[in-house]
Amino acid sequence: MALDDSADDVRPWVDGINYPVLVDPDHILTELYAISNVPTVVWIDEDDRIVRPNGVAFSNDMFSEFTGAQAGPHLDLVRQWVRTGALPMTSDEASGAVDDLSDDEVSARLHFRMAAYARRAGDDAAARRHFDRAAELAPHDFTIRRALLPLTGGDPFGQEFFDFYTEWQEAGSPYHGLEAVGASDEQPAAVEDT
Repeated sequence: MALDDSADDVRPWVDGINYPVLVDPDHILTELYAISNVPTVVWIDEDDRIVRPNGVAFSNDMFSEFTGAQAGPHLDLVRQWVRTGALPMTSDEASGAVDDLSDDEVSARLHFRMAAYARRAGDDAAARRHFDRAAELAPHDFTIRRALLPLTGGDPFGQEFFDFYTEWQEAGSPYHGLEAVGASDEQPAAVEDT
């Protein structure tokens, strides 16, 4: 799922991918799954149950030097799940692992949605007001702050992003979700799906 403004924005990133990629320009999934950073991975089984809630994960090591997260440990857990059905946490652990969004974070997402709609309707002044309010309400949320950059003429890989990233780190790297597998001293023990 891409949290971009349009399918055209996503095309350069999905070249060569042979599975469906959906686009969520209104960031509805960030509300449903309490996602505050990208990339985020949620494991959903064939019965539509969340068996591992949102967490930091990468499909390759392209950003490992920047983030400190390696793709391998998470990919190994996915392979183990697919091959054996073993999950990295119990259902109870999964259901309580990620805090809900705060009221301000929910409001920020609504302002972001209104801003995106106003922008698509050509009302740049209203879009800017709502984008600014969203950033004010959720100042450390990547799905809002970084997503605003290309929508407001900024470079999502430019200095403004790196300034935000430094600010985010100085705030303690707040995040709704599990940290990257292998990021802590403790590796989760696999549990059998019951």
